[in-house]
Amino acid sequence: MDKDRIEGAARSVKGSIKEAAGKLTGDTKTEAEGRGEKAAGKVQNSIGGAKDAVRDALK
Repeated sequence: MDKDRIEGAARSVKGSIKEAAGKLTGDTKTEAEGRGEKAAGKVQNSIGGAKDAVRDALK
């Protein structure tokens, strides 16, 4: 498993928590930052998945 998949998943979870905290406190900036971080984590996770697929195909 590529490290980008692990880091991406962790970043996505962190973003989800930050987004929820922003909603809970009414802080729209924190909520937006959380959404952005969650999206970036999903992209990073997808990149890791692509790397895994290429690595597996080359075996």
